[in-house]
Amino acid sequence: MHRRCIEMGREEVLRAIRQAESEAKKTIADAESEAAEIISKARLAATEIVQEGRTDSEASAQNMIAEARTAAESEAHKVSKEGDSTIGSIHDGGEGSREEAVNTVLDAFRS
Repeated sequence: MHRRCIEMGREEVLRAIRQAESEAKKTIADAESEAAEIISKARLAATEIVQEGRTDSEASAQNMIAEARTAAESEAHKVSKEGDSTIGSIHDGGEGSREEAVNTVLDAFRS
């Protein structure tokens, strides 16, 4: 009987060891699965961050281009206005000179 108790005790110990090994394997598998999930989520988050950075960068560049275009259009309008004013002054100044030139030519023919 004593031997039977020893065999039962040994079987129970072996069963407990097998169960512990099985639980350890399950724990390791669960940990590996969780680690893979964490890595996957981190990669997704990194991709989203990079995409957001690109979007922000592109929006900033478009804003800078729009500001530069507005400034250039304003400067072009100013230069055009100054040019129109200069042309007007030349035209107005030419009116008096034209009349004088016509009179000089007519005087030359009359003499």
